Amino acid sequence: MNVAEVVGRTLAGLGAGTAFGVVGSGNFAVTNALRAGGVRFVAARHEGGAASMADAYARVSGKVSVLSLHQGCGLTNAMTGIAEAAKSRTPMLVLAADSAGASVLSNFRVDQDGLAAAVGAVPERVHSAESAVADTVRAFRTARQQRRTVVLNLPLDVQAQPATAQPAPPSVPDPAPVRPDAGSVAELAALLAAAERPVFIAGRGARGSREPLRALASRCGALLATSAVAHGLFHGDEFALGISGGFSSPVAAELITGADLVVGWGCALNMWTTRHGSLLSPHAKLAQVDVEQAALGAHRSIDLGVVGDVACTASDVLAVAQEREGYRTKDVAARIAAGRWNDVEHDDLSRGGRIDPRTLSKLLDELLPAERIVSIDSGNFMGYPSAYLSVPDEQGFCFTQAFQSIGLGLGTAIGAALARPDRLPVLGTGDGGLHMALSELDTAVRLGLPLVVIVYNDAAYGAEIHHFGDADMTTVRFPDSDFAAIGRGFGCAGVTVRSAEDLFAVREWLARPRTAPLVIDAKIADDGGSWWLAEAFRH
Repeated sequence: MNVAEVVGRTLAGLGAGTAFGVVGSGNFAVTNALRAGGVRFVAARHEGGAASMADAYARVSGKVSVLSLHQGCGLTNAMTGIAEAAKSRTPMLVLAADSAGASVLSNFRVDQDGLAAAVGAVPERVHSAESAVADTVRAFRTARQQRRTVVLNLPLDVQAQPATAQPAPPSVPDPAPVRPDAGSVAELAALLAAAERPVFIAGRGARGSREPLRALASRCGALLATSAVAHGLFHGDEFALGISGGFSSPVAAELITGADLVVGWGCALNMWTTRHGSLLSPHAKLAQVDVEQAALGAHRSIDLGVVGDVACTASDVLAVAQEREGYRTKDVAARIAAGRWNDVEHDDLSRGGRIDPRTLSKLLDELLPAERIVSIDSGNFMGYPSAYLSVPDEQGFCFTQAFQSIGLGLGTAIGAALARPDRLPVLGTGDGGLHMALSELDTAVRLGLPLVVIVYNDAAYGAEIHHFGDADMTTVRFPDSDFAAIGRGFGCAGVTVRSAEDLFAVREWLARPRTAPLVIDAKIADDGGSWWLAEAFRH
């Protein structure tokens, strides 16, 4: 046994989730050791795609995922996906081979510790045969308990060192919930008692805390909203407003702006969730609940910050909260019921062989099975699948947008699909983002995923088209691509949609056994710049 085998088997013993990567000579042994220990390995076609797969898998499954990479170029190819995961606090462990200590002139030598730190990941290293287990456990503990993306560097010379058989690694429990102090609970309860129109906005830190938050909101008369990453958390609740921020419906935006108290639960209340603060009344009081002190008031001044786990804090406040009608009137319930995006009338722009993206999204929401998991790439189009495609819960939405890079969507959708094979995976992507990630269609086909790829195809980088107005657009317009044909070339089913009538082919695909992806090449009409992006560009 050598150190590479010890590291792989240790991670398997610690309960690592699925591993993703591209195998080269530097990570060949450690990847096979993972597999020998019972960890599933998914071979991607590009390290960048593998990174997004691992990121999404961890977000949806709740397990620490593994990303296995060759030294040097393997790591640099994956850096954008690693940056996204690090910024999102995804519990992910990157196994990165590294040049041997004496190989100072190696073509593969880069400062791998520095690369990791530069994007917000935690650099770690296996130092010797004697410390291999301890080094690996330390990296895994950081990923799981601190919810961090950790890059564990494995120098080739250390990997090859002989190692004796190792005992089973110690278990690494999930982090213990942080209980808020009694004084903070009383202060938050007092704010809720004084509020006439409270609104809760739940973020990433509130995922999994649906019932305690619903119970507290019902007691104190609060409306419920989420940040984009927690979309679906309150699905089905009559007082749920959906996403707060750029994707808010007009009714949701009006009701949030009308709040006299906004409580962010595991939510940063950043510019995206608050439309640069315009959704927050200047007269409203703001409170935040988070497990990290540094998160409280980081983006805007708050009246109260509570350090505590969301579920624990909601339960403790519920025990002392006063019962009030608050914002939960019959009139408000009726406005919410009639004011969701899918119920908002729009002037259908479908004409000339191009379909309005709102019409497309509304029809697909009706057509696709409700038990779905929707992943979103970045771009001008992204508000449409985010706002119009409903999801059954927060596990039904995977939103890798902390770094705002286009091209991560396809990898995201594959990782999410593997974490929840019981649901239909759906990807909303633009033509630019899909072009960046096309090689992973082969991965989706090889895995037999029934992935629905919706391409909002405007043959351009739409955000720039609408941001720069009358400028020369030569650099951001492209010849139209036939993504249906490209998809068929990889082994997918492929359909082109220019009008609502063309969606019959999607209905036929859904009716058959689904053993390969479906690529929907939707030629979309010019939307004049999506509403959420126009809001972002005004600031």
